[in-house]
Amino acid sequence: MANNNIINDGERSPRVILREPTGSTAEVLLYGGQVVSWKNERREELLFMSSKAVSKPPKPMRGGMPICFPQVANFGTLEQHGFARNRLWAVDEDPSPLPPTNNQSMVDLVLKSTEDDLHTWPNRFEFRLRVCVGANKLTMIPRVRNVDSKTFSFTIALRNYFSVSDVSEVRVEGLETLDYLDNLSKRERYTEQADAITFDDEIDRVYLSTPTKIAVIDHERKRTIVLRKEGMVDAVVWNPWDKKAKAIPDLGDEDYKTMLCLDAAAIENPITLKPGEEWKGRQELSIVSSSYFSGQLDPRKVINGLH
Repeated sequence: MANNNIINDGERSPRVILREPTGSTAEVLLYGGQVVSWKNERREELLFMSSKAVSKPPKPMRGGMPICFPQVANFGTLEQHGFARNRLWAVDEDPSPLPPTNNQSMVDLVLKSTEDDLHTWPNRFEFRLRVCVGANKLTMIPRVRNVDSKTFSFTIALRNYFSVSDVSEVRVEGLETLDYLDNLSKRERYTEQADAITFDDEIDRVYLSTPTKIAVIDHERKRTIVLRKEGMVDAVVWNPWDKKAKAIPDLGDEDYKTMLCLDAAAIENPITLKPGEEWKGRQELSIVSSSYFSGQLDPRKVINGLH
């Protein structure tokens, strides 16, 4: 069900509003192919948007779900997080061979390399993105095809700015015992020692070889967001905390308290495509009502899906 309800309003990017039968919605900007809103059937906003977000191009909006491609952060020579988030995408009229989805509202977008792009990154590509909203669920399917005559490699991240009640009360489960690169100490490699990741200071880490399922548990909202992913083995966890937040022009000084970034990514081992090859990933976000057990969540039930 392709509800391509495209809205044009002045200086902002054209956007597509997706609605599914139970009331969940998503809003996708054509600029950057960026999801900027995702609401459940109770109309609760699940994504964070900066109080100082700049809503007109050429700057991407701080929040929602920006796409980092063909480079994540400064893991390379391109601009921070690559250029896909600073380009105008188009609605894709031919998203084959992806099948249609049942009872979900969706849009297919495409970004094709331009001559300008080839000056900064000399590889011809087609990047297709499907965004689907279902009942308490948001799915993104990114696909990158090499339409060049030579092999190329890229890194990618689907950055997820989640809205949380209070980041110091939130825990992330599914990354315990894993190795990570710490971007705050020159990408030194460490091993996660904690049972769950909790937040009391700045954090900027790339967790390596992560499971397909990671949970963000928000005690205060009695809500858990489960991230399931395929084709992106790494996971980035980021919160700027107070000092860094003050230094980011398009982020409010107090915004760090109600946001948490957890990204599906492929960073440590870039994806390599030969001419004609296509890479396909998948990210599915779902909302689970957290049940309390003696006043505490039982995270094993969340992770194992026995809710």
